[in-house]
Amino acid sequence: MRHRLHGFAVAVLTAAVMATSALAQDNSRGRTRFILAASWEPAFCATNQKKAECRSQSANDYDAKNFSLHGLWPLRREYCDVSDDLKQSDRLSDWKDLPAIQLSAETKAALDKVMPGTKSGLERHEWVKHGSCTKLSADDYFAGAVGLINELNASAVRDLFAQNIGKTLDAETIKAAFDKSFGEGASNRVKMSCRQVGKVRVISELTIGLSGDAIQPSQGGEPRLEQLIQGAGSTSFGCDRGLVDAAG
Repeated sequence: MRHRLHGFAVAVLTAAVMATSALAQDNSRGRTRFILAASWEPAFCATNQKKAECRSQSANDYDAKNFSLHGLWPLRREYCDVSDDLKQSDRLSDWKDLPAIQLSAETKAALDKVMPGTKSGLERHEWVKHGSCTKLSADDYFAGAVGLINELNASAVRDLFAQNIGKTLDAETIKAAFDKSFGEGASNRVKMSCRQVGKVRVISELTIGLSGDAIQPSQGGEPRLEQLIQGAGSTSFGCDRGLVDAAG
């Protein structure tokens, strides 16, 4: 009996240690609180040619060789303290009919550069649906999002895409670029989306998981995307390969 009790105690202790270890590993993965959505604009324009930002797109444009800001989204929270009428307008109307967003000249210029969709009122939609849930001013919200997309565009991920326009990239190559730029395991927080354009599958967007500090102000302009990615939870990568579409 004593031997059996000893064996039982060891088994319980072992199970407890394993459970604690698993919990520690789970906590080490962090938790995704925000999503940074980065579009590859030529792929977007391939199926949205009537959009204002797509009608004039050329190979010389900034968004032809850099990621464009789609949005910075709080996870599972939308339209916070937004009236039903405004929600309806956002869902059914031209986004240019939504209220204009008050931004400083500096933030507006920076946003127009990285978000070509401002020509179609994308920033108005993003503010109503997502920015309203951050408790930030519109200027702080968009300035923060611009800073994050700029960090992505200064990374090996952007270089990989820019150097392979017109070619196909696979998931492993893109994941390696994320890990090189933002630390080992960063690619586990990224999902890639593709869309079919004719007979070709093109890479359309990267959605990147971020921790809850995503809307905190940057300290002295220090890079912070790596820390935000590393603090997020893991996800599946999604699309396994696609063409890096060229503008025009």
